[in-house]
Amino acid sequence: MASIIKPFSKLFTPVSTIAPGVYHYIAPQDDARNYRMHLRIEQDGHGVLIINASTVLHLNQTAAEYAYYFVNNIRADEVGRRVSRRYQVSSEQARQDYQDTTDRILTLIEMPDLDPVTFLDFERRSPYSGRISAPYRLDCALTYRLPANVDEELAPEERVARELTTEEWFIVMDKAWQAGIPHLVFTGGEPTLRADLPEIITHAESNGQVTGLLTDGLRFADSQYLNTLLMTGLDHILMLYQAEIENFWQALDNVTAADIFTAIHLTLTSESLPQSHELLKTLSGHGVKSISLSAVDPTLSDGLNQLADLAASLHLSLVWDLPVPYSRLNPVSLEVRSTRLAEGAGRAWLYVEPDGDILPAQGADNRLGNMLSDPWETIWKPN
Repeated sequence: MASIIKPFSKLFTPVSTIAPGVYHYIAPQDDARNYRMHLRIEQDGHGVLIINASTVLHLNQTAAEYAYYFVNNIRADEVGRRVSRRYQVSSEQARQDYQDTTDRILTLIEMPDLDPVTFLDFERRSPYSGRISAPYRLDCALTYRLPANVDEELAPEERVARELTTEEWFIVMDKAWQAGIPHLVFTGGEPTLRADLPEIITHAESNGQVTGLLTDGLRFADSQYLNTLLMTGLDHILMLYQAEIENFWQALDNVTAADIFTAIHLTLTSESLPQSHELLKTLSGHGVKSISLSAVDPTLSDGLNQLADLAASLHLSLVWDLPVPYSRLNPVSLEVRSTRLAEGAGRAWLYVEPDGDILPAQGADNRLGNMLSDPWETIWKPN
């Protein structure tokens, strides 16, 4: 996950917070930027701003308050007066702080291929600390089916008796949106094996949710299929590295040429370790700008860290908190034990199996309920 966090000295101490809830804004028709925003304010005043249903922007209390004024189209002079009355700062200082915040948000609105999860903060704060009203993301395993070239035993088909229908997934997504979940990631199994994948993404986008796809990516060798998915409004892709598979490089070149944020997932093994540095350089040469890394064995942690350092030197951003599609080199069990992932599992994100059952994260055993049949209040218990 790319992180835009610039520490500022704390300018004032909040005396109260904006009322928690969800607030919306759609730019007027004469605004060429044609943007829309959804703002979720938490009980503690921190917030999540969704920009153009393509980026989830995390905000500390100060930035969230300014975003609230921005979403409600309140003039800078009036914001200065309101903030001056609420805090012990001059109206001019408050006005300037508000202008700085809105300028940064507008800059993000105009950035192409923006990272789907971004942080805008005036102070450093763990993204998973504090009480939240709903998860930030729902990982939806649309199917546990796998392509013909992959061992079927690698996906846990025995866990589910059936797959939800298209209409049932619509219900799940609507339920998530009503609960305030802004970000959906479609995974599997291999989600492109679902013929209704474009319909499912389109429905989520019509809600205003940010959408991502975790896939082997091989169908993207067909540029027409890729364009079909891009037309749905899909916001980001995580694609498995598997160069030994026919059409991988064609699929990769098609995706990196498209106007969409894309990350490539690389699973490190003892066999691939010696070639991993050259491999990363090759991927960079093909236009890859973001990498997701994992290993099949904890003994490879040093090699993984060295690879992460090389990624930084190549100006590749590191995506670390997305689940990994099932593959022949399945690192799911290792990732579930990862401390960093554990911070967000069951809290910042939840995982939906193909039959609607809810788990804290991919690969977890404890079932929290069923997204289709159980009330949201019994599934989610904020802590």
